[in-house]
Amino acid sequence: MHGSLASVAALTEAIAEGLLASPASVGAVICPPVIFLAEAAVSLAKASGVNLALGAQNLCQYEEGAYTGEVSGPMLREFGCRYVIVGHSERRQLFGESDQLVGDMITASV
Repeated sequence: MHGSLASVAALTEAIAEGLLASPASVGAVICPPVIFLAEAAVSLAKASGVNLALGAQNLCQYEEGAYTGEVSGPMLREFGCRYVIVGHSERRQLFGESDQLVGDMITASV
């Protein structure tokens, strides 16, 4: 849980600049905190011509329902996210995410 609106924009722009100087086969994915996805999307739109994609740091295993604060795969896709981090060691350790839950989240992300 790091960053700010300005730092996400600056990081996205710096990565895009680095990719401009890289071979076309090189790409990257930026996965900011969900609250900063919009800013990252704006920065990505400015970075045309580079292989830079938007991702999320987490998602809910359910598509919809009474899960306040959660974000579903369809919500992320609608926003333009093509990737999501699932099964991160911090989430498994701090939030007790089990193999079963991670599997359900992978299924929800497809």
